[in-house]
Amino acid sequence: MPELPEVEIFVRGLQPIVGSTMVHTEVIDARLNLDGSNLANARIASVERRGKHIVIGTSDRGDLVVHLRMSGRLRLARSERESKYTRLILHLDSGDCVYFINPRRLGTAAHYPKGFTPDLGIEPLTAAFTIESLAALATRSHSPIKTFLLDQRKIAGIGNIYASEALWRSGIAPTREATSLSREEVALLHKDLVSVLNDAIDGQGTTIGNSVSDYHPDVGEQGEFQTHLSVYGRESEPCERCGTIVVRMKQAGRSTYYCSECQS
Repeated sequence: MPELPEVEIFVRGLQPIVGSTMVHTEVIDARLNLDGSNLANARIASVERRGKHIVIGTSDRGDLVVHLRMSGRLRLARSERESKYTRLILHLDSGDCVYFINPRRLGTAAHYPKGFTPDLGIEPLTAAFTIESLAALATRSHSPIKTFLLDQRKIAGIGNIYASEALWRSGIAPTREATSLSREEVALLHKDLVSVLNDAIDGQGTTIGNSVSDYHPDVGEQGEFQTHLSVYGRESEPCERCGTIVVRMKQAGRSTYYCSECQS
């Protein structure tokens, strides 16, 4: 957390700053290793998402890239309890501020003077992500399909929650080798990946808890998609499709939730 939907929600919330100038970049946490003077008086030309990264493009200074990691958020407002976890503030000529709140200090902020060119895979909510492109990637991989979906070099932005949910929707076991999927299964998974990501965005993301480290789309708000999760976090509960108890296992150090009966 946050994953693609949550990052996309923050990006959409930051669109009002496009056209503003960063008068001062206040680096509060030295661990960010960011020289704010390089962005002084830089005009913001765009705010976009690339995978799980927020890319603030400038007119002539390259990109400021924020990776939220486990507990970060980047937005135009902060709560009182978030103040001590604020690691970076962008002071704008409009009088507004953009706050990088990073409770567990795992998030990063970096300046790319020549632009951000990450080694990331296909964006799943673009026209480039087709059944054919997913099939081409899957047929070359012997990794378990859940692990395959988390590989950012193949598909950018999918994380643990939405990989588990998409596989449940598709009825595909997370342990299956990616290359073992039939054409029909690939087509179904493609549809369900896109649908679960869009559903999560529409639901303002997933808020698992209520601590300062948990995802909150805005001050005092929670996402709503956690009320629509079918398997993630539902260990020992009945599968809503077949009634079998949902189980949890570890894959590549991450928790995977699935139904052993209706995912095969």
